[in-house]
Amino acid sequence: MRLGVTMFTTDRAMPVHELARAAEERGFASLYVPEHTHIPVSRRTPPPNGEAELPEPYRRTLDPLVALSYAAAVTERLHVGTGILLAAQRDPVVTAKAVATLDHLSGGRVVLGVGFGWNVEEMADHGVPYGARREMARENVLAMRALWRDEVASYDGRFARFAPSWSWPKPVSGPPVYIGGAAGPKMFAHVAEYADGWMPIGGKGIKAALPALREACEKAGRPMARVIPFGTIPTREKLAYYAELGIEETVANLPSGPADVVLPVLDEYARLVQRPV
Repeated sequence: MRLGVTMFTTDRAMPVHELARAAEERGFASLYVPEHTHIPVSRRTPPPNGEAELPEPYRRTLDPLVALSYAAAVTERLHVGTGILLAAQRDPVVTAKAVATLDHLSGGRVVLGVGFGWNVEEMADHGVPYGARREMARENVLAMRALWRDEVASYDGRFARFAPSWSWPKPVSGPPVYIGGAAGPKMFAHVAEYADGWMPIGGKGIKAALPALREACEKAGRPMARVIPFGTIPTREKLAYYAELGIEETVANLPSGPADVVLPVLDEYARLVQRPV
């Protein structure tokens, strides 16, 4: 079982390059960071965690690809990923270039976790209608994959389109794409069509969901998607349970704070890495 970590990287939290170094030194496999371009003051959209107030780190997140470039530059083995990148809110051509550049410079260590988003006001400022966010994210990922794959790439969708074009560098690793979110037919249809795997947030209910995910992949004529439980609080028993399900990597949640808050938790998790499950 590989263990990765995720943290809300902000201007007040432990610097991301220091966290990346500390994670690699302790044997962690990966570091994931989230994305919010901005948070409109209006709270018409309730916080996704059920709390009355949206936690401060949501308002202060660093750009994920810039932050991960710092993480990749000071490490050698650590995989760096978005958890999650809001694909519908991004220009696919510009994002494909940035991701490919990061993957090229890091030697193929990028993992792209993408999601559909929850903040209606944030999406609106990007011109994304809430009801179209899934299809926009889908097209943007498919357009990016064409740019990463094809010597002369093009895409002609409802939301994303560009004429036959050259775009280098090509990424080393693909990179693998995982979709974050809750289990369900729509989610698994997206995973089966254009992603490499599923990132269930929090990790609850995975066993019950696996048959539906497997069925969706079989209908699409592809191998079973990989599963990475994301943002969990790990225990030895939980990691053993995931391993029994055939899961090879889990991503643990770190508090967003300074080093004296983050490092003790990282050290606690590291004991699980040092004694493999």
